[in-house]
Amino acid sequence: MGSILQFVLIIITINITYVTLTTIRFILMIKGMRVYASLLSVLEVFIYIMGLSIILDNLDSYWNIAAYCCGYGVGVYLGSRIEERLALGYIMAQVIVECEYQGLAGELRDAGFGVTSWLGEGKTGPRMVMMVLAKRNRQKELLNRIDSLCSNAFVIFEEPKNFRGGFWAKKVLH
Repeated sequence: MGSILQFVLIIITINITYVTLTTIRFILMIKGMRVYASLLSVLEVFIYIMGLSIILDNLDSYWNIAAYCCGYGVGVYLGSRIEERLALGYIMAQVIVECEYQGLAGELRDAGFGVTSWLGEGKTGPRMVMMVLAKRNRQKELLNRIDSLCSNAFVIFEEPKNFRGGFWAKKVLH
């Protein structure tokens, strides 16, 4: 029984590692980091082949197959959590506030965020509309600043795949 448990734990560990790397590689490709994704894929495929050979040599035990499946699920979860922590890329926040909060754009610029603002018209009157560009790892900071200055702001986050131009682009890219 001890060797079965040990074998199951090895399969789970290999599959968690493999799927976590797959998830991170996929996200790196989406973010345009092809070189890093390619390098990571070498390690990923090595681990995959090791795990697959172990499971194919031992298909006689349902525990091994269950371990493979469980490791896969945990690997997807773990990979997405790691990506969330890495927070690669940029976010674009569209922020809409009542015009009395016109100073918000300046406050956000002073904090290092790229802001373009203009006046818009809402259902109940004029609104200040802002497009705010920030690194994704500063998203919580941005939202906290907006909430502290204007708690009833309407905020939509998007992830731009790429962008160019603008006076702030050089600062963001480096």
